Amino acid sequence: MDHFTYKNGVMHAENVPLPLIADEVGTPVYVYSRATLERHARVFREALADVPDKLIAFAVKSNPNLAVLKVLGAAGMGADVVSVGEMRRALAAGIAPEMIVFSGVGKTAAEMIAALDAGIGQFNIESEEEGVELAEIAAERGQVAQCTLRINPDVDAGTHDKISTGKADNKFGVPISEAGQIFGALARLPGVNLRGVAVHIGSQLADLAPLEAAFAKLGALVEALRGAGHTITHVDLGGGLGVPYRVGEVLPAPAEYGAMVARVTKDWGVKLIFEPGRVIAGNAGVLLTRVVRVKRGIKDPFVIVDAAMNDLARPALYGAYPHFEAVAPKGGQMTANIVGPICETGDTFAMGRTCDALEAGELAVFRTAGAYGATMASSYNSRGFVAEVLVDGDRFAVVADRIEAGAIMDAERVPEWLA
Repeated sequence: MDHFTYKNGVMHAENVPLPLIADEVGTPVYVYSRATLERHARVFREALADVPDKLIAFAVKSNPNLAVLKVLGAAGMGADVVSVGEMRRALAAGIAPEMIVFSGVGKTAAEMIAALDAGIGQFNIESEEEGVELAEIAAERGQVAQCTLRINPDVDAGTHDKISTGKADNKFGVPISEAGQIFGALARLPGVNLRGVAVHIGSQLADLAPLEAAFAKLGALVEALRGAGHTITHVDLGGGLGVPYRVGEVLPAPAEYGAMVARVTKDWGVKLIFEPGRVIAGNAGVLLTRVVRVKRGIKDPFVIVDAAMNDLARPALYGAYPHFEAVAPKGGQMTANIVGPICETGDTFAMGRTCDALEAGELAVFRTAGAYGATMASSYNSRGFVAEVLVDGDRFAVVADRIEAGAIMDAERVPEWLA
């Protein structure tokens, strides 16, 4: 459920009509609903009611906007970060450092030092080499880093290859076949307290079976590690729960996920950590766009909108499906190709799509754009960065300014020897 609904024939974000935002802020613009963010955070937490000891750490990479993080932090969520920039955003939004988990395969020494200085709650170590480096840095500084070892369980999540993270040939974690040896080697090092294991097999999962298979492997590993004399107090189960992008699409609900987790982990005796991202933020945002013109095509017309692949990259990167509809539908429908203005054939959101009839100047939205939207934007074709807006009831605020192409160019320099 989200709070983007039609009232008197016009789509609203909560109680704010989207045309008002378009008029005052311009298009394209991302629009987020505070009520939806809060509802999704509450539903996810309620789904895990039977998990007694837990930390829910929002995956900042899915939507790092400071206002969004502020809302979710106030709702009791921690933060899963994969860079020092994301860590600083989480801290700036008021999320307590002990509720921050630092994941990612490429942590630099500078990032490790910054995270140690901040006092974050946990590092998810992705390799033996990373663990050795972190241990050396922490020991030299007289600190002890709280850590888990990320395991690659060799489980196919059944999602798109580019967002699959748990197969043997993916770059994440250590092979489960080597986990015991690597865990033992790192656990002996001063500077780290290796207190558990972590797993994350992919994003936008449409089936709970791969998750359950991965968790079962993790549970067996926990038992084996304890049998080898290690103390295991924390297990990070990652994220990955998908959201419906298509009308009528049915995916596992948080309640189903929570019931599976409670059943599989009931005898583990650990604190469980979760890293939801898309399932919290995805349906909490839309990308509001305006039709530039409708161009005659050989078969279907092209609806050219002012949003482009630099604003919403997922369709071009993954062939993702963005649901597209008019802000003020007139009742008719058309079959059209929905495209942006960038000079790339890849700047195509849909081909042969049945959608609301639209004309030049009219407004439309791409739904389910609150995750992996603005955060993946670029300035390709020397376009600026899209603005972001947060709605709260009958009020709204710009929470990320539109960065015009000229401002980006102002940051560039021509050396004297080219003058």
